Amino acid sequence: MSRPPSFAALRAFEAAARVESFALAANELYLTPSAISHQIRDLEAYFGRPLFIRRHRSVKLTAEGQALLGGISHPFRQIEAICAQMQPAQAARKPVFSTL
Repeated sequence: MSRPPSFAALRAFEAAARVESFALAANELYLTPSAISHQIRDLEAYFGRPLFIRRHRSVKLTAEGQALLGGISHPFRQIEAICAQMQPAQAARKPVFSTL
């Protein structure tokens, strides 16, 4: 059984697919567009097929990309929801470091 692709690569794919831009996905994930592009290329190599049709300033999903997005969107929303529930309310947060 082969190893699944990295979580980071799947996250980069999901963001790029949702916003239809490697640059916007990079901003969202605090990465460079080049890092997003490398993650996507790694996924495309893993699956052996293109996941995006690259255009000048945007990208569109291929049929295979749409299938992948359909399979991972819900789990990512679930992860985001549980993480949001686990975070303390803004007012109750304490600074990690305090000044003396």
